Amino acid sequence: MNKYAIVIHGGAVTMDPSELPPEEEAAQREGLHDALQAGWEVLHRGGSALEAVEAAVNSMENNEHFNAGRGSSLNKQGEVQMDASIMDGRTLKAGAVEGVRYVKNPVSLARTVMDKCEHVYLSGEGAMEFALQHGLDMEAVHYFITEKAQQEWLEIMQEEAKVPQKDTVGAVALDQDGNLAVATSTGGIEGQLKGRVGDSPVIGGGSYASNEACAVSATGDGEVILRGALAHEVYALVKYKGLPVNEACRAAIELRDEDLQGDKGLIAVDKEGNIALETNTNIMRRGYRVGEQEPFVAIWSEEG
Repeated sequence: MNKYAIVIHGGAVTMDPSELPPEEEAAQREGLHDALQAGWEVLHRGGSALEAVEAAVNSMENNEHFNAGRGSSLNKQGEVQMDASIMDGRTLKAGAVEGVRYVKNPVSLARTVMDKCEHVYLSGEGAMEFALQHGLDMEAVHYFITEKAQQEWLEIMQEEAKVPQKDTVGAVALDQDGNLAVATSTGGIEGQLKGRVGDSPVIGGGSYASNEACAVSATGDGEVILRGALAHEVYALVKYKGLPVNEACRAAIELRDEDLQGDKGLIAVDKEGNIALETNTNIMRRGYRVGEQEPFVAIWSEEG
């Protein structure tokens, strides 16, 4: 059996540890385990990296403890607007959507765009119409608006000194056929301006995959990640400089740090199945499983 691996993240952020209640931490750990298992099962039975990353991200989109799909942040108007992307390292095909509402699993919509659309990127109403045309699962507004997101939105709107939630979920995988893939999905930043687009749906910004090097998913301050094109930076460092994937992620996080200050987290896997989980934050919800080894899940940066 050829080597296979999956790495996931549920967002990286710098925050006061007291702001993460034990029950929320436990729920996030359980959610990471579930997502990792969903993706790993696909790989273990010989499925594609593309199917694996979609399954893992779907699992986190369905879990209200992550800022994607059901647990999405609310924009300034109190609305959900979700972004997602997916990329196939074998063909360099990709699909991305942004500003999506009502679609239960934005990453599956991105996959549908990749598979069935002549374009790479659809936004807003066009993305929604495409979702309806292709029979994707839809949900009413109240499905997405959780109590936690509403509370955080209220606090931000009242201009309390609170770090806005800006997490993302993502997955990268290597399958038994040696193919790489990435998927990234987010509910954006709590209280963001309507129409704001972060790094998650941008190919080369928050997501990139190519069989000749690696697959990468980013999380953190979207504007900073976008300006550094950090997912593509990792790919370039692996491909052209020959850096090991963990060193490439570390170098990308440190790229022009004086100009690109902010929270940055990166997960990656290369074509040999070497993995990376790097962050400059104190929290990065993350997990990985290589082959039939024991799964690993962590939240605090000092773990593992």
